[in-house]
Amino acid sequence: MKSFASKVAAITGAGSGIGRELAFELARRGSQLALSDVNATSLAETAELCEQLGSSVSAATLDVANREAVYQWADAVRQRHGKVNLIFNNAGVGLASTLEGVSYEDFEWIMGINFWGVVYGTKAFLPHLRASSEGHVINISSIFGILPAPANGSYCAAKFAVRGFTEALRQELELTKAPVSATCVHPGGIKTNIARAARYSSNIGALGLDPLSSRRAFEKAFITSASSAARTILSAVRRNQRRVLVGLDACAIDFLVRLAPASSQRMMMAVAGRFAR
Repeated sequence: MKSFASKVAAITGAGSGIGRELAFELARRGSQLALSDVNATSLAETAELCEQLGSSVSAATLDVANREAVYQWADAVRQRHGKVNLIFNNAGVGLASTLEGVSYEDFEWIMGINFWGVVYGTKAFLPHLRASSEGHVINISSIFGILPAPANGSYCAAKFAVRGFTEALRQELELTKAPVSATCVHPGGIKTNIARAARYSSNIGALGLDPLSSRRAFEKAFITSASSAARTILSAVRRNQRRVLVGLDACAIDFLVRLAPASSQRMMMAVAGRFAR
Protein backbone atom coordinates (compact mmCIF):
# COMPACT_ATOMS: atom_id res chain seq x y z
CA MET A 1 0.00 0.00 0.00
CA LYS A 2 2.04 2.90 -1.33
CA SER A 3 -0.60 5.56 -0.77
CA PHE A 4 -3.41 6.15 1.73
CA ALA A 5 -5.32 8.49 -0.56
CA SER A 6 -8.90 7.32 -1.20
CA LYS A 7 -8.43 4.39 1.19
CA VAL A 8 -10.89 3.59 3.98
CA ALA A 9 -9.27 3.09 7.39
CA ALA A 10 -11.02 1.77 10.50
CA ILE A 11 -9.40 2.63 13.85
CA THR A 12 -10.30 1.42 17.33
CA GLY A 13 -9.38 3.52 20.35
CA ALA A 14 -9.51 6.64 18.15
CA GLY A 15 -10.59 8.95 20.96
CA SER A 16 -7.07 9.69 22.17
CA GLY A 17 -3.40 8.79 21.98
CA ILE A 18 -2.02 6.85 19.04
CA GLY A 19 -5.50 6.16 17.66
CA ARG A 20 -6.34 9.86 17.45
CA GLU A 21 -3.00 10.73 15.86
CA LEU A 22 -3.39 7.92 13.32
CA ALA A 23 -6.76 9.42 12.40
CA PHE A 24 -5.21 12.88 11.94
CA GLU A 25 -2.36 11.57 9.80
CA LEU A 26 -4.67 9.49 7.61
CA ALA A 27 -7.08 12.41 7.20
CA ARG A 28 -4.21 14.60 5.99
CA ARG A 29 -3.25 11.87 3.50
CA GLY A 30 -6.70 11.66 1.97
CA SER A 31 -8.21 8.62 3.68
CA GLN A 32 -11.82 8.13 4.65
CA LEU A 33 -12.12 7.23 8.32
CA ALA A 34 -14.28 4.89 10.38
CA LEU A 35 -13.49 5.69 14.01
CA SER A 36 -14.50 3.93 17.21
CA ASP A 37 -13.86 4.35 20.92
CA VAL A 38 -15.57 3.46 24.18
CA ASN A 39 -15.51 7.16 25.17
CA ALA A 40 -18.17 8.91 23.08
CA THR A 41 -17.04 12.43 24.01
CA SER A 42 -13.39 12.07 23.02
CA LEU A 43 -14.44 10.12 19.91
CA ALA A 44 -16.68 12.96 18.78
CA GLU A 45 -13.79 15.40 19.24
CA THR A 46 -11.50 13.29 17.06
CA ALA A 47 -14.17 12.90 14.39
CA GLU A 48 -14.84 16.66 14.27
CA LEU A 49 -11.14 17.48 13.96
CA CYS A 50 -10.71 14.94 11.15
CA GLU A 51 -13.67 16.40 9.27
CA GLN A 52 -12.00 19.81 9.53
CA LEU A 53 -9.00 18.22 7.82
CA GLY A 54 -11.27 17.29 4.92
CA SER A 55 -11.88 13.62 5.64
CA SER A 56 -15.18 11.76 5.30
CA VAL A 57 -15.72 10.35 8.79
CA SER A 58 -18.06 7.91 10.51
CA ALA A 59 -17.88 7.31 14.26
CA ALA A 60 -19.23 4.58 16.53
CA THR A 61 -19.08 4.19 20.29
CA LEU A 62 -17.67 0.68 20.71
CA ASP A 63 -16.46 -1.76 23.34
CA VAL A 64 -13.97 -3.91 21.45
CA ALA A 65 -14.41 -6.71 24.00
CA ASN A 66 -17.96 -7.19 22.68
CA ARG A 67 -17.60 -9.55 19.72
CA GLU A 68 -21.09 -9.02 18.32
CA ALA A 69 -20.69 -5.24 18.48
CA VAL A 70 -17.35 -5.38 16.65
CA TYR A 71 -18.83 -7.49 13.83
CA GLN A 72 -21.79 -5.13 13.53
CA TRP A 73 -19.43 -2.17 13.33
CA ALA A 74 -17.32 -3.84 10.62
CA ASP A 75 -20.41 -4.47 8.49
CA ALA A 76 -21.64 -0.92 9.08
CA VAL A 77 -18.28 0.51 7.99
CA ARG A 78 -18.40 -1.46 4.74
CA GLN A 79 -21.96 -0.31 4.10
CA ARG A 80 -21.25 3.34 4.96
CA HIS A 81 -17.95 3.73 3.08
CA GLY A 82 -18.35 1.10 0.35
CA LYS A 83 -15.11 -0.69 1.19
CA VAL A 84 -12.48 -1.11 3.93
CA ASN A 85 -8.72 -1.14 3.28
CA LEU A 86 -7.16 -0.88 6.73
CA ILE A 87 -8.06 -1.94 10.25
CA PHE A 88 -5.98 -0.51 13.09
CA ASN A 89 -6.69 -2.61 16.20
CA ASN A 90 -5.34 0.02 18.56
CA ALA A 91 -7.67 0.12 21.58
CA GLY A 92 -5.90 -0.91 24.77
CA VAL A 93 -5.80 -0.57 28.55
CA GLY A 94 -3.23 -1.02 31.30
CA LEU A 95 -3.23 -3.08 34.49
CA ALA A 96 -0.59 -3.01 37.22
CA SER A 97 -0.85 -6.12 39.37
CA THR A 98 1.16 -9.15 40.38
CA LEU A 99 0.19 -12.37 38.63
CA GLU A 100 -0.28 -14.12 41.95
CA GLY A 101 -2.60 -11.41 43.23
CA VAL A 102 -4.48 -10.38 40.07
CA SER A 103 -8.20 -11.06 40.23
CA TYR A 104 -9.76 -13.12 37.46
CA GLU A 105 -12.12 -10.21 36.85
CA ASP A 106 -9.21 -7.86 36.09
CA PHE A 107 -7.37 -10.51 34.07
CA GLU A 108 -10.44 -11.15 31.92
CA TRP A 109 -11.01 -7.39 31.55
CA ILE A 110 -7.55 -6.71 30.12
CA MET A 111 -7.54 -9.81 27.92
CA GLY A 112 -10.99 -8.91 26.61
CA ILE A 113 -9.78 -5.53 25.35
CA ASN A 114 -6.08 -6.00 24.61
CA PHE A 115 -6.24 -9.50 23.08
CA TRP A 116 -9.79 -10.49 22.18
CA GLY A 117 -10.49 -6.99 20.91
CA VAL A 118 -7.63 -7.47 18.43
CA VAL A 119 -8.89 -10.92 17.43
CA TYR A 120 -12.46 -9.71 16.95
CA GLY A 121 -11.36 -6.67 14.96
CA THR A 122 -9.10 -8.73 12.73
CA LYS A 123 -11.58 -11.49 11.99
CA ALA A 124 -14.55 -9.14 11.57
CA PHE A 125 -12.75 -6.97 9.03
CA LEU A 126 -10.77 -9.60 7.11
CA PRO A 127 -13.57 -10.45 4.65
CA HIS A 128 -13.99 -6.75 3.87
CA LEU A 129 -10.24 -6.26 3.46
CA ARG A 130 -10.11 -9.19 1.03
CA ALA A 131 -13.01 -7.73 -0.94
CA SER A 132 -11.13 -4.42 -1.32
CA SER A 133 -8.25 -6.27 -3.09
CA GLU A 134 -5.81 -4.07 -1.16
CA GLY A 135 -6.05 -4.56 2.59
CA HIS A 136 -3.86 -4.34 5.66
CA VAL A 137 -4.30 -5.41 9.31
CA ILE A 138 -2.34 -3.36 11.85
CA ASN A 139 -2.35 -4.77 15.38
CA ILE A 140 -0.86 -2.85 18.28
CA SER A 141 1.18 -5.01 20.63
CA SER A 142 3.82 -3.40 22.87
CA ILE A 143 7.50 -3.60 23.72
CA PHE A 144 6.05 -5.65 26.60
CA GLY A 145 5.09 -8.12 23.87
CA ILE A 146 8.83 -8.67 23.40
CA LEU A 147 10.19 -8.33 26.94
CA PRO A 148 8.01 -9.03 30.03
CA ALA A 149 8.02 -6.80 33.08
CA PRO A 150 7.09 -7.40 36.74
CA ALA A 151 3.76 -5.92 37.89
CA ASN A 152 2.60 -6.08 34.26
CA GLY A 153 2.22 -9.83 33.77
CA SER A 154 -1.38 -9.82 32.58
CA TYR A 155 -0.67 -6.92 30.21
CA CYS A 156 2.37 -8.78 28.88
CA ALA A 157 0.34 -11.96 28.40
CA ALA A 158 -2.13 -10.06 26.20
CA LYS A 159 0.57 -8.29 24.20
CA PHE A 160 2.64 -11.45 23.65
CA ALA A 161 -0.58 -13.09 22.43
CA VAL A 162 -1.19 -10.23 19.99
CA ARG A 163 2.32 -10.67 18.64
CA GLY A 164 1.92 -14.41 18.07
CA PHE A 165 -1.53 -13.98 16.56
CA THR A 166 -0.43 -11.27 14.14
CA GLU A 167 2.80 -12.90 13.03
CA ALA A 168 1.03 -16.22 12.35
CA LEU A 169 -1.70 -14.34 10.48
CA ARG A 170 0.90 -12.63 8.28
CA GLN A 171 2.39 -16.00 7.37
CA GLU A 172 -1.01 -17.48 6.52
CA LEU A 173 -1.94 -14.49 4.37
CA GLU A 174 1.28 -14.82 2.41
CA LEU A 175 0.94 -18.59 1.98
CA THR A 176 -2.57 -18.16 0.58
CA LYS A 177 -1.50 -15.19 -1.59
CA ALA A 178 -4.22 -13.05 -0.06
CA PRO A 179 -4.60 -9.40 -1.16
CA VAL A 180 -4.16 -8.51 2.53
CA SER A 181 -1.09 -8.10 4.71
CA ALA A 182 -0.49 -7.69 8.43
CA THR A 183 1.87 -5.70 10.64
CA CYS A 184 2.52 -6.04 14.36
CA VAL A 185 3.41 -2.82 16.17
CA HIS A 186 5.56 -2.69 19.31
CA PRO A 187 5.51 0.80 20.86
CA GLY A 188 7.82 1.74 23.69
CA GLY A 189 6.84 4.50 26.09
CA ILE A 190 4.37 6.68 24.20
CA LYS A 191 3.01 9.93 25.65
CA THR A 192 -0.64 8.89 26.01
CA ASN A 193 -3.04 8.62 28.94
CA ILE A 194 -2.77 4.81 29.21
CA ALA A 195 -0.87 4.95 32.52
CA ARG A 196 -3.32 7.46 33.96
CA ALA A 197 -6.32 5.39 32.90
CA ALA A 198 -4.87 2.02 33.95
CA ARG A 199 -6.04 -0.06 36.88
CA TYR A 200 -3.57 -0.30 39.77
CA SER A 201 -3.72 -2.98 42.43
CA SER A 202 -2.30 -2.52 45.90
CA ASN A 203 -0.77 -6.00 45.60
CA ILE A 204 2.19 -4.51 43.69
CA GLY A 205 3.31 -3.37 47.12
CA ALA A 206 4.71 -6.89 47.47
CA LEU A 207 7.23 -5.88 44.79
CA GLY A 208 8.09 -2.69 46.63
CA LEU A 209 5.96 -0.59 44.29
CA ASP A 210 3.38 2.05 45.17
CA PRO A 211 0.45 2.55 42.75
CA LEU A 212 0.65 6.36 42.68
CA SER A 213 4.43 6.64 42.39
CA SER A 214 4.49 3.79 39.86
CA ARG A 215 2.07 5.66 37.61
CA ARG A 216 4.19 8.79 37.81
CA ALA A 217 7.37 6.83 37.10
CA PHE A 218 5.80 5.16 34.05
CA GLU A 219 4.64 8.50 32.69
CA LYS A 220 8.14 9.96 33.06
CA ALA A 221 9.46 7.04 31.02
CA PHE A 222 7.21 7.90 28.08
CA ILE A 223 9.60 9.56 25.63
CA THR A 224 7.86 9.34 22.24
CA SER A 225 4.94 11.52 21.16
CA ALA A 226 1.78 9.89 19.87
CA SER A 227 2.04 11.88 16.64
CA SER A 228 5.55 10.56 16.02
CA ALA A 229 4.32 7.04 16.76
CA ALA A 230 1.51 7.42 14.21
CA ARG A 231 3.91 8.52 11.48
CA THR A 232 6.24 5.61 12.23
CA ILE A 233 3.36 3.13 12.02
CA LEU A 234 2.07 4.48 8.71
CA SER A 235 5.57 4.44 7.26
CA ALA A 236 5.85 0.76 8.26
CA VAL A 237 2.51 -0.03 6.59
CA ARG A 238 3.67 1.62 3.36
CA ARG A 239 6.80 -0.54 3.44
CA ASN A 240 4.75 -3.63 4.38
CA GLN A 241 6.90 -4.39 7.43
CA ARG A 242 6.11 -7.47 9.48
CA ARG A 243 7.10 -5.80 12.72
CA VAL A 244 7.63 -2.16 13.65
CA LEU A 245 9.34 -0.83 16.78
CA VAL A 246 8.18 2.60 17.89
CA GLY A 247 10.59 4.76 19.87
CA LEU A 248 14.27 4.59 20.68
CA ASP A 249 13.49 2.74 23.92
CA ALA A 250 11.66 0.01 22.00
CA CYS A 251 14.57 -0.35 19.58
CA ALA A 252 17.08 -0.57 22.44
CA ILE A 253 15.06 -3.17 24.35
CA ASP A 254 14.50 -5.28 21.24
CA PHE A 255 18.25 -5.22 20.52
CA LEU A 256 19.06 -6.27 24.08
CA VAL A 257 16.55 -9.14 23.98
CA ARG A 258 18.10 -10.42 20.75
CA LEU A 259 21.64 -10.01 22.09
CA ALA A 260 21.17 -11.42 25.59
CA PRO A 261 17.71 -12.78 26.43
CA ALA A 262 18.52 -13.79 30.01
CA SER A 263 20.35 -10.55 30.80
CA SER A 264 17.46 -8.50 29.44
CA GLN A 265 15.16 -10.03 32.05
CA ARG A 266 17.61 -9.23 34.83
CA MET A 267 17.79 -5.68 33.49
CA MET A 268 14.00 -5.36 33.69
CA MET A 269 14.10 -6.55 37.32
CA ALA A 270 16.73 -3.90 38.05
CA VAL A 271 14.53 -1.22 36.46
CA ALA A 272 11.60 -2.35 38.62
CA GLY A 273 13.85 -2.13 41.67
CA ARG A 274 14.79 1.42 40.73
CA PHE A 275 11.09 2.33 40.43
CA ALA A 276 10.54 0.84 43.88
CA ARG A 277 13.29 2.96 45.39
